[in-house]
Amino acid sequence: MTRAIALVALLTLGGCGAIPQVSQAPQPSQPSPRSAFTEPAAPVRQCISDLDARQAEFTPLPDRYFGAGCSTVNAVRLISLRSDETDLGLTNLGPVTCALADTLAGWARFGVDRAARQYLGSPLARIETMGSYNCRNVAGTDRRSGHATGNAIDVSGFILADGQRISVLGDYYAGSPDVRAFLRVIEASACKRFGTVLGPSYNAAHQNHFHLEVSSGAFCR
Repeated sequence: MTRAIALVALLTLGGCGAIPQVSQAPQPSQPSPRSAFTEPAAPVRQCISDLDARQAEFTPLPDRYFGAGCSTVNAVRLISLRSDETDLGLTNLGPVTCALADTLAGWARFGVDRAARQYLGSPLARIETMGSYNCRNVAGTDRRSGHATGNAIDVSGFILADGQRISVLGDYYAGSPDVRAFLRVIEASACKRFGTVLGPSYNAAHQNHFHLEVSSGAFCR
């Protein structure tokens, strides 16, 4: 679906459905996902407009509630982003909130692509991820992860236009000086945009990716 069609579809279908009433919902012993198109609030409409203006290709998704604190609300499916000159591919990415998609779009263009040109001599072509939505807790806690609401994405690597592949796992500590500098620069750039950024220096669970999360806090490790 093109950006223009996606935008029209979201606004047109906004009033076509509603979340079922409580009396119609499945019993707790037989949970099932619910989904509905709802009219987006003004901030969400603005986010969709901003994301479209960034020339991202995306499809708006219906709100879905999975129970147990897991949902994808005001979410989109990102197909590609845009750098200064070309489209940027994405791998293994599921639903993300519009706010996360918009923040990721800005980071990809102004943080990652420009750093790749400066430090590695080639523009960015694709961002590799380990996924986004996942109904799970923060490891070792009983608190829901940002992934459980589509507010987090795990970025594992980058493919440049000249064929170079930069891996968080393989290059954060062991890459060439230029590659290590590139990864530190884009991590610092992410910390200025996302509320929570966790990388290899945080703990062993993040040795192979950057956890990027839209949140109200400011936690960068």
